[in-house]
Amino acid sequence: MLVDGKWTEDWQPVQAKDDKGGFVRQISSFRNWVTPDGAPGPTGEGGFRAEAGRYHLYVAYICPWASRTLIARSLKGLSDKISLSVVEPALSLQGWRFGDYPGSDHDTLNGATYLHEIYTRAEPHFTGRATVPVLWDKKTGTIVSNESADIVRMLNDGFGDLASGPDLYPADLRAEIDTLNDRIYPALNNGVYRAGFATTQVAYEEAFHQVFAMLDELEARLSDGRDHLSGPRFTEADIRLFVTLVRFDAAYHGAFKCNLRTLASYPHLSAYVARIYRMPGIARTVNIDHIKAGYYSIRSLNPNGIVPLGPKLDFLTD
Repeated sequence: MLVDGKWTEDWQPVQAKDDKGGFVRQISSFRNWVTPDGAPGPTGEGGFRAEAGRYHLYVAYICPWASRTLIARSLKGLSDKISLSVVEPALSLQGWRFGDYPGSDHDTLNGATYLHEIYTRAEPHFTGRATVPVLWDKKTGTIVSNESADIVRMLNDGFGDLASGPDLYPADLRAEIDTLNDRIYPALNNGVYRAGFATTQVAYEEAFHQVFAMLDELEARLSDGRDHLSGPRFTEADIRLFVTLVRFDAAYHGAFKCNLRTLASYPHLSAYVARIYRMPGIARTVNIDHIKAGYYSIRSLNPNGIVPLGPKLDFLTD
């Protein structure tokens, strides 16, 4: 991680834990917003006005938080207005790296080798982890935001007339979306990480049971034939759920020991993932090769670095 702008130690998946040995996620550090007129958003400072070509997104295909922003960028018609760089899937000793792995990019914008160099360009004395996604402002040479939930919402409505596509956070569904997000995030989105990076049996079992309780609950919710979590309309809650589910059998079931059941054993959730994957613009945001190569490169979980050949993922072919 970075301490006062200097890389000080090899990358480790767990930087903080609670008193039970449970994984604690770092809080995002940059919380500014792009808005149609450049006025301040809900947090941070103003001055980040929506302009085509001004912003750049740094992502990793393996990361579900970054994939949230990739999906929003695609669905809102912003792919040709916000440029993109993809890091390599395997985490190096200095964290995310740019390079030659198929599907990855060199950083032609800032000339960085590692993502942490982007952080110190924005804040020379930055202390913390260099995480994806990062929304970068080319005009001022700084990070707008590294909080995926905020970036999804600013992609939805912060770019004004530059954006198109569905409203991912419609006013009449906001209370329901917020409730879904608040329930699904700790139990499932972050729950798989709490299971995978637990440092005690107690912490692992607690997370494990919450993951599968939430999967059971979501399976029951979708059993009434609805297409999406809130009914016929696709929202940001579906983005947040999809990015976890699409990784479940390929990574979390094996690498993170979430192995009570596979996602394939949930018929309604499996159909839901396949339905979203087939939506225009979604498939290109999913790279299973990167996902498997990335999660199975984590040395503390898989010291020999062997990447499994399976499983067969029916949603890729249905």
